[in-house]
Amino acid sequence: MFNQISTQANKLVSLTNRRFSNSSTKVIVVTSGKGGVGKSTITANIAYLLSLKGKKVAVLDADIGLANLQVLFDIKPKFTFFDYIEGNCFFDDILLSTAYKNVTLIAGKSGYQYTKSNNSMLFTRVVDEIIASNKFDIVLVDTGAGLNEHVQEFMEISDNILAVTTTDPSALTDVYALLKMLSLKKDKLMLCFNHTSKYDTGNTITKSLKNLAIKNKLNRKFMVQYLGNVSEMRGISITGRLRKLFAKELNKEIASKELNLVINNLMEQIR
Repeated sequence: MFNQISTQANKLVSLTNRRFSNSSTKVIVVTSGKGGVGKSTITANIAYLLSLKGKKVAVLDADIGLANLQVLFDIKPKFTFFDYIEGNCFFDDILLSTAYKNVTLIAGKSGYQYTKSNNSMLFTRVVDEIIASNKFDIVLVDTGAGLNEHVQEFMEISDNILAVTTTDPSALTDVYALLKMLSLKKDKLMLCFNHTSKYDTGNTITKSLKNLAIKNKLNRKFMVQYLGNVSEMRGISITGRLRKLFAKELNKEIASKELNLVINNLMEQIR
């Protein structure tokens, strides 16, 4: 599939600078390290809340092989960004309107099989094409869990990296591994603590991660920015099963207000 690169794929390869310095589009890569922390749910709800602030948002489901954002947005995509890469559709065909004004989904494909022989650079070139279209203010890239080569490649495309984590020890171990890796090339990592009932809990853990980084003599110029927490609520999982967004359905609940605070802090950090 990928070794038979189409004309459209060649067009993507020919793009020379994914930063597009003349573009006002901001790219935010949302990652986690550990799976099961609610990263995709947070990403979808961030997109919705950003749209309420007047932003035109594109959400790219970059979880290669385990895409699920189409479920959260209750969409059955005819085409995914893999179809575009493989030359089976046009770029506009993968821009899927959602039920939420100014929120567009670029779907992935669950069960997609890839190997090291795949040209993975084509995956992130889709982001270049989204930016070049000048249709969006913000692009949210929802990566897969872990730190595999595809996740790392998506993190290369932006300096705005948001890690969603929990207070689970294994999740924190993965976040520290992410922090160590990013400190070699980036200047900061933003953190959002999900399923965490107190703001101060995430703040305290963030300080501990910073101290650990200093103790292990990581890049002292690297910054870890704590954006806030989102409390665990039974209603969040219920809305998810109903293919709805909790920030809309439960907009007066504490978790939605907390996520709004996260977004306000996020907007101050991105560039």
